[in-house]
Amino acid sequence: MLSYWPLSRIGLRPAVAIDLAAPLALPAPRWARVERVRFEGFRAEWVRAPRSDAGRAVLYFHGGGFFSCGLRTHRRLAARISAASGAPVLSVAYRQLPGAPLAVSVADCAHAYRWLLDEGYDPGRVVVAGDSAGGFLAFAATLRAMRDGAPAPAGIAALSPWTDLDHTAKAAHGNARLDAYIPVRRLERLAFLLAEGEVPLDPVLSPVNGELGGLPPVLIQVGSTECLLPDAELMASRLAAAGVPCRLQVWEGQVHVFQVFADLIPEGLAALHEVGAFVRERTEPGAVPSRRPRRRRARSVAA
Repeated sequence: MLSYWPLSRIGLRPAVAIDLAAPLALPAPRWARVERVRFEGFRAEWVRAPRSDAGRAVLYFHGGGFFSCGLRTHRRLAARISAASGAPVLSVAYRQLPGAPLAVSVADCAHAYRWLLDEGYDPGRVVVAGDSAGGFLAFAATLRAMRDGAPAPAGIAALSPWTDLDHTAKAAHGNARLDAYIPVRRLERLAFLLAEGEVPLDPVLSPVNGELGGLPPVLIQVGSTECLLPDAELMASRLAAAGVPCRLQVWEGQVHVFQVFADLIPEGLAALHEVGAFVRERTEPGAVPSRRPRRRRARSVAA
């Protein structure tokens, strides 16, 4: 469907059905408590596991290529992250295509972070996270909020992040033929829509080209066979060059955002335990740092 569906403002409208139907396939765990939050122009929700610490928070941005998915598709994942980290998760349904371009998505996510601070959350006890397009936003929104004067959060956790709108490196990589989910050749058209038709793309739109020096420590997880592996590796390299601590985990043989399949594959559950350990490490004083996964599930590279 991703290979042949028309990527236009009209063609993308039916994508909203994915989120509407999600509870049938991905119901939230019965133990999770969900509380709606309304912002001007977009929505969010708190997802809390039992005994989660109300003094800490994970600010989560869902993936979906900036045109699909939402609170429902990612409610189960948010609940698992809350359980693994012991912190409530604020999941944000930012505005996206076809109704809003990239600039609006970034602004919504930056606003959600500032709202958390206005609600009294200590930035040192907040981790910003996201998957795929949401991983892009975890970096871009944090950079935007910091540029506007907000303090940095405690950390950033990015799952299979899309960090560079330029598709050239991804198209030339060997994983372009291996990725069974993302058709690399369609990313150029999607970037065109996100940038509101600007050609050539402004490099500043991609967080990998941003001023990264002030960012907090970062955890990046990516599958070894997905086409966004070059984006994850480039971001890790750029963070290291900027002096930002970064832990890059390349999970062998795993597909794009494999953490969603934690109910089916042990690697997904193990990866989420790593995310939870990272959140605790960054937001709980004296927490034990996360350890590398056993049995060679992932190649961990500290930068």
